[in-house]
Amino acid sequence: MLANAALLVTLATTRTTTAMISRMSNGPGIRPREAGAMKDCLEELNDAVSELQKSIKEMNHIKDSKRVGLMMNDIQTWVSAALTDADTCTAGFDGKVMDGKLKSVVRGKIVTICHLTSNSLALINSYASSMHS
Repeated sequence: MLANAALLVTLATTRTTTAMISRMSNGPGIRPREAGAMKDCLEELNDAVSELQKSIKEMNHIKDSKRVGLMMNDIQTWVSAALTDADTCTAGFDGKVMDGKLKSVVRGKIVTICHLTSNSLALINSYASSMHS
């Protein structure tokens, strides 16, 4: 199913980005405010990873279930929360907290996660709609 494949790509990208930000936050020359913003971002991204994992697990069991409507609602809620988490991550980089290059790299990665998560949610919503028609 396309929605499940999209979730897998989103999860992999979120994990890779989380690892990259973790490495960067411990790198040389990182100021305390930058490290703090990255730490906050990592918390949000770890929440997103957890929500995406729950969504994938639920998607894998949906065909054999009699609770499809409830399961789809849970999946939609979790993926929407993952999107909010990724979006919240960027809030810590507003203003002059981070230097330009570092901010640009991190924001670019987070924007990619937001796009992938949004696309996953659209496919999930489409799948949910097709189940009700």
